[in-house]
Amino acid sequence: MKIAIDAMGGDNAPLEIVKGVVTAANENSEIEINLIGDQKAILDSLSTIGKILPDNIKIIHTDEVITMDDNPMVVMKEKCNSSMAKGLQMLKDEEVDAFLSAGNTGALHVGSTLMIRKIKGIRRSAIATVLPFHKPILMLDSGANPEVTEDVLLQWAIIGSAYSNLMFNVEKPRVGLLNNGTEERKGTPVHQAAYQLLKENDKINFIGNIESKQLTSCPCDVLVTDGFTGNITLKLIEGLGMFMFSSLKDMFTANLITKAAFICMKKQLKQFKMMFDASEYGGAPLLGLNKPVIKAHGSSKEKDIKNAVKQAARYCELNVVDKMSAQL
Repeated sequence: MKIAIDAMGGDNAPLEIVKGVVTAANENSEIEINLIGDQKAILDSLSTIGKILPDNIKIIHTDEVITMDDNPMVVMKEKCNSSMAKGLQMLKDEEVDAFLSAGNTGALHVGSTLMIRKIKGIRRSAIATVLPFHKPILMLDSGANPEVTEDVLLQWAIIGSAYSNLMFNVEKPRVGLLNNGTEERKGTPVHQAAYQLLKENDKINFIGNIESKQLTSCPCDVLVTDGFTGNITLKLIEGLGMFMFSSLKDMFTANLITKAAFICMKKQLKQFKMMFDASEYGGAPLLGLNKPVIKAHGSSKEKDIKNAVKQAARYCELNVVDKMSAQL
C-alpha cells in the first residue's frame, strides 16, 4: 500500500508532519510512504528529532508551497509543482493509493474535485469530520461547501452511513439533520425539503432533526449539514473544549488541596480528556471522491498525523470507495 503525504501543508509543517510520518512508518513497515516537499527542510526536520529516514519512506522533492492564505485555484493554475499538487497528481496517476495533507482546505477540495473526480452520481464531495464525544459522530460537511441543496444532503447521508458502518463498525448508523429545532418543519426551505428526502429514503436510518445542544449526548452516528454551519459547529466545539480544560487546570492548581485532588483524579481526567481528543481519529476524509483523500487539521501535530496515516491505510484496506459507490 502506497500513501503520498504533503510534508509542507499545515501550521506545523514540516517538523510535525515528519515526526508523525516517521512514527507511522516505524509502526507499520508494510506502508510505503512518499513524503512530498522541500527535501532540505524534510532532512533538517529529521536531524532536529534525531531520526533517520525509515526504509519505507521516500522523499519526493518539490520547490513550491501552497500557503493557508492562497486562493484555492492556485493548486491548479500557479503552483503546479507544489507538494499538494504533486500528491494529487500521483493519486490521479495511480502511483499511490491515498493522499494526505494538512494544508489549505479550499485548495485541497478544489484540487481533489478537479483532478481526482467524484464517485459517479455524487454532486459534491464533503469533509467528513469526527466529533469526538464518548461515541464518535461523523459530520458531513465541515467546511468544503458553504451552501448545498437537499439532494446533496441526502447523498451525504448515504455515503456517511456507509463510511460509519465500514470504519466504525456501526450497524444501521443513525442519521440526523443539524437544525435549529427538532420539529419536522423547522429550518430553511432546504432543511425542510431535506427532511422529507431523508425520511422517505430506505437506504438510511434517519432519526430526524438534531439541535446542536444535543450533540454531546451523541443522539446520532452521522450528522449532515452544510459546510458553513458545520465548520462553525466544529470550531465552537474545539473552542469550548480548550476553554473547559484550561478552566479545569486553573481549578486544580489553585491550592495544595486542589493539587492533591488532581493527583487522586489524574487517571480519570486523562480518560476524560481522551474522549474529546479528535487526534485519536486522525484526519477527515473527503467523502464522495473516487480515491482516498484525507484532510488533517491545519494545526496537526505528530499524533494527529500518525493516526491520519493509519486512517488512510484502513480506508484503502476496506475498499471504502467501491462500497460507497455500491450504496449509491
